Amino acid sequence: MNKAIIYCRVSTDKRDQDTSLQRQANELVRLANLHDLEVVDIIEERASGYDVDREGMLTVLARLGEGTIQALLIQDDTRLGRGHAKIALLHQLRKLNVQVLTIQDNGDLSLSEADEMVLEIVSIVEEFQRKLHNSKIRRGMKEAIKNGYRPESNLKRGSSGGRAKKEAPLEEIVRLRKMDLTFHDIAATLRGFGYDISKATVHRRFQEYRNQQMRE
Repeated sequence: MNKAIIYCRVSTDKRDQDTSLQRQANELVRLANLHDLEVVDIIEERASGYDVDREGMLTVLARLGEGTIQALLIQDDTRLGRGHAKIALLHQLRKLNVQVLTIQDNGDLSLSEADEMVLEIVSIVEEFQRKLHNSKIRRGMKEAIKNGYRPESNLKRGSSGGRAKKEAPLEEIVRLRKMDLTFHDIAATLRGFGYDISKATVHRRFQEYRNQQMRE
């Protein structure tokens, strides 16, 4: 059975809105049962839909980002957010590959043609920004190599016996991180130089470095 989170929101902190939150939760539980979804959490909050920085919604995104929850249940798309905030959150949910179900649609969220068009534009722009960013990284690294830089010289292999660590040049990870590259971009850059390394490994190595620095 797929797992789901229920998200309920009202825009004010008036006490009479408590009944609205409870009604949303009850109706969404019934919707989950209708679609054979296991509800693992119900998150309620009082906040404006125009704000992205909402504690409840940030918790929802964090839980969904773990990859163990497949669906988000909301009353309608306005409970998710309004204006630019709604588009930003819908884009993030699509990137997480999360199914969104609503009471209004009695199932999968149905968006207007205008919203679908904006989301498509956002996706296209983000993809071209990613390609441009990676092109800048490759160009910079090629220039560095032409000037005598050799990233493979920083390679540290795991000790013999047991499972060896993946190749992960720590000095390069730290240097690239200080250049404000994301862990995803650092992994992509290092893979371009032949290092078989994932974003998770880059993050783990960097955290090990940070912990060591704190101990010292």
